[in-house]
Amino acid sequence: MFYGIAENKIDLRGYTFEQRLEDIQTLNERCLREELDISAVSIHAYAYLSDKYALLPCGASMGDGYGPLVIARGSESDTPKSDADAVGWLRSRKIAVPGTMTSAYLTLKLYLGEFEHVVVPFDQIFDVVRSGGADAGLIIHEWQLTYQRAGFEKIVDLGEWWQQQTGLPLPLGGNVVRKAIAPSVRSDIAQILRESIDYGLAHRGQAVAHSMPYARDMETDLADKFIGMYVNDFTRDYGGTGRAAIREFLGRAEKAGYLEKEPELEFVT
Repeated sequence: MFYGIAENKIDLRGYTFEQRLEDIQTLNERCLREELDISAVSIHAYAYLSDKYALLPCGASMGDGYGPLVIARGSESDTPKSDADAVGWLRSRKIAVPGTMTSAYLTLKLYLGEFEHVVVPFDQIFDVVRSGGADAGLIIHEWQLTYQRAGFEKIVDLGEWWQQQTGLPLPLGGNVVRKAIAPSVRSDIAQILRESIDYGLAHRGQAVAHSMPYARDMETDLADKFIGMYVNDFTRDYGGTGRAAIREFLGRAEKAGYLEKEPELEFVT
C-alpha cells in the first residue's frame, strides 16, 4: 500500500512522510495517546478513537469470507470435529489473543461471548500454544496461511463465520488521520494514499519486492498470496458494502455490551 509513498513514485504534493513499522496493538495504543498523525488501526480500536481520528476512505483490510483463525495443536485428540462443537470446546479453553483492542479479539467475543484469554504478541502465539501456555490461539496476519505447516489445526475461521452471519466482509483494519489536521490536508492525504495503493496494485511485482524485507521469513509467493487477501477493491475504497460492514460490526458489539456506545463514523472525503 505504501510503496508509492516510500519510494516517491507518486506526487507527494510537497508533504514528507516518516514511516514507522509497529504491530497493530502498539499502533492502537499510540493512537489512544494521539501520538501519530496517520496510522493503521484496528476497526475495534476506532470505537475508542473516533473523537480524535477520522477514517481515511482507503487502506482498509477486509476479510471477504476469511479472516482471523482460532487454531489448536494438531495432536490434540479432543479438538472439535465440527463447527457446531467449536463454541463449546473453546469456551472451556484458555485462548492466546494478539491484543484486546484488535478486531480479531472483538470478533471472537461476538462468536464466543466471554472466554478465558491471555494476551500474547501476535508473532509469539504459535510458541505459546505449542508449549501449552494456552489451549488455542487467535492468529492474524500471515500466520493464517502458515498454521498447518507449523503443526496446528483450524478450529474456526472468524471471517467465514461473520460472512455466514451477516453476508458482509469482516472489517479488520483501517487507516486514520488526526481530526486536528486541517480538512484540506486530510483530503490531500486521502488522495496520496489512494494513489499509492493504485500504484502498488499496478506495479505489483515491484511493490511485493519492496515489502519483502518486512515479510517475517515468508517466501515471495506466500507474501504475494497474503497481500492479495487484504489489498483489494475494499482497500481502494470501503464503498457502501465496507461502510455497512463497519456499522454492523461495531453495532453488534455495542448491542452485546462490548462497547459503551456505537461510535459516529467520520470518513475523510
